[in-house]
Amino acid sequence: MLAHVNITLDQLCETAVQAGASDLLLHEGEPPALRVGGGIARTETTPAPSDLFDALWAAAGVQPSATEADTAFVSAAGERFRVNLFRCLGRRGAVLRHIRSAIPDLDQLGVPAALLRSWLARRSGIILVTGPAGAGKSTTLAAGLEHINETSARHVVTIEDPIEFVFHDRRSVFTQREVGIDTASFAEGLRQALRQAPDVIFIGELRDADSAVAAIHAAETGHLVLATVHGADTVDALERTHQLLPADERRMMGRVFAGQLIGVLAQRLLPTVEGGLTVATEFFESVGAIRTFVEEDRAGDLRDYLERATDATVMSLMRSVAALCREGRVSEAVALAVVDKPGELSRVLRGITSQTSRR
Repeated sequence: MLAHVNITLDQLCETAVQAGASDLLLHEGEPPALRVGGGIARTETTPAPSDLFDALWAAAGVQPSATEADTAFVSAAGERFRVNLFRCLGRRGAVLRHIRSAIPDLDQLGVPAALLRSWLARRSGIILVTGPAGAGKSTTLAAGLEHINETSARHVVTIEDPIEFVFHDRRSVFTQREVGIDTASFAEGLRQALRQAPDVIFIGELRDADSAVAAIHAAETGHLVLATVHGADTVDALERTHQLLPADERRMMGRVFAGQLIGVLAQRLLPTVEGGLTVATEFFESVGAIRTFVEEDRAGDLRDYLERATDATVMSLMRSVAALCREGRVSEAVALAVVDKPGELSRVLRGITSQTSRR
């Protein structure tokens, strides 16, 4: 983790925080930029100097010739940032993502809060959250963990890269471990976590076969496992998880995974008409026919089911985006750009369903 670098960087971080920016973008020799509400705005400051990047590289503990590195930074004001260092056209750059210290309530996020709370009350199983980078997955899971913290006495072990939210023990006890500092890898952190008497295990990302298999075994042995996985939607997340499993064990492990899966939530942040951001969600609880589709890896059938189902435990991205559009919160152009089948969304917005069009 980076220590305090210099006042210039602290001033830039303070500017980002005051502007409500999600990211601070730095390129050597260029004015810094902020990502605010999905857009990019240049700061009214001088170009980022070389000595700022010298200090960043040194504080990250990487060689001056290093091309990239991941680390974290805490400003003098106590604000936390996730940092990626890189080179672009031979010049150095950095992106600092602001990690908000205040953990929001699930009801504030626009996600299916009541359903998530029912999932979080389970004693064992797997909950997956997916979506593109910057979609708020970590914030949703942090809100879920804080709900556990406030409502039940459990030992929660987290394995993160890097740690984004720091939890303060309330009813639960937290053991937070950062990959590269406290443990060698997600997989190793998971293996060790099972020896630490956990009730809940949070994995920052399922990214390889070892971590996927370890997560399934942890759920199978009576632990509640929360994890993120890269994916455009819920079905894509399932397919990616299946692909992570060792080929020679995929069918067997897939059945175990289906039996342990509680549910999957996918989320996207969309620009609103007013200029802010709102969340569109897709989710399902793994019960009945859905569990069969997951076990048999029938992605096409699962997608069709999500579009047709009207149960409160199921929502397709198409229906979620359509609802936001009807409410006037997002424009039709934004809505059409985010779905895989814009023609179908156009029909939905005009009250013409697929079933109606087939009559």
